[in-house]
Amino acid sequence: MILVYDGRFESFLTLIYEVYYSKLEVTQIIKELPKSLFVDDIILIEYEEEKSKKVLDALKKEFLKEQFETILNIFMCDSVEFELDLLQYIILGFKKKNYLEDINQKSVFRIKNLEKELFRFNHKMTGFVRFEELEDGTLYSKIETKFNIVYLLGQHFFTRLNNQNFIIHDINRELAFVHNHQLKGVQNISSFEIPKHSQNEEKFQNLWKTFFNSVAIESRKNLKLQQQWVPLIYRLYMTEFK
Repeated sequence: MILVYDGRFESFLTLIYEVYYSKLEVTQIIKELPKSLFVDDIILIEYEEEKSKKVLDALKKEFLKEQFETILNIFMCDSVEFELDLLQYIILGFKKKNYLEDINQKSVFRIKNLEKELFRFNHKMTGFVRFEELEDGTLYSKIETKFNIVYLLGQHFFTRLNNQNFIIHDINRELAFVHNHQLKGVQNISSFEIPKHSQNEEKFQNLWKTFFNSVAIESRKNLKLQQQWVPLIYRLYMTEFK
């Protein structure tokens, strides 16, 4: 049985309800209707608030805090297919919480490894995010990332820039973590026109590029090694590589 849902966390909770109470045998969970399969092989899961809330309440009640946070973290890994493993992970947890510490369970092993990959990626990105100062003094950063880590990055920089207004903008997902005197959290941004830079921003960027070039030793340049330490995926909006 193939289940189709819209990719939202709330809809996935509805999916869990249907699987659990209808005892569905699931072989695949996808976000878009395939064109080549028979309709009989597919069930389209649509979000239902009451069912979603029941599952959410049950997760908070039956699962340990760390286990519930793992479920939320895995949903940030939106560039990979995690749904079937996460479904099996949750079903195991409802049977017995201790099962979720047993890495001999395939779904538990995969979920824990994916969460570690998420944290490693987020840790690297905290070092590669580059902010630009806008006219009103707000610090603005553009990112394009493998995982949906805009919230994690926002929380990280909030502890370091808590007196500073800043925006971390995930271009592809049209999301932004916004921190100012009115807001603190993730906002949907379907269209966004970047304000002008402050008068000093271009000067700061030139100084940083000059420093980056001056500390390099031309005779020891090794582009292959450089890409190992700073892969291309991180460089798109790094000032020194523009």
